[in-house]
Amino acid sequence: MTISEKISYIKGLAEGLALDTETKEGKVLSAIIDLLDDMVDEIDAIDEACAEIGEQLDAVDEDLSLLEDDFYAEDDYDDDEDDDYYDDDVYEVECPNCNDIIYLDESMLEEEEMACPNCGTRLEFEFECDCDCDDSCDK
Repeated sequence: MTISEKISYIKGLAEGLALDTETKEGKVLSAIIDLLDDMVDEIDAIDEACAEIGEQLDAVDEDLSLLEDDFYAEDDYDDDEDDDYYDDDVYEVECPNCNDIIYLDESMLEEEEMACPNCGTRLEFEFECDCDCDDSCDK
């Protein structure tokens, strides 16, 4: 039984009892029944609004999914290849001034200095090869 059906049942009971709305108790019961009826109307309106919002949210989710498919184009690249690129050729450096993490590639390290993109502090780098070759290594 829904809330609307329950309040209708209570209204029917009250009418069947032929409550005297002129007495204190009758006035209170009549006011409570009217309040319950108003509450049921409000609840029904809220349920309808929630259902409409749910439909709109589903539509937005579907549109976003289509945009993600177009924007990210999953078939255009392989995530494993990207991971290999970053593992081998990108270095993390922490700015001593602002503690921002900066990602550098080998060519940026070879310049031996740069400004922190976050705070502008001059950063200097000494890139040393970690291979087992002589000092003439240009890696």
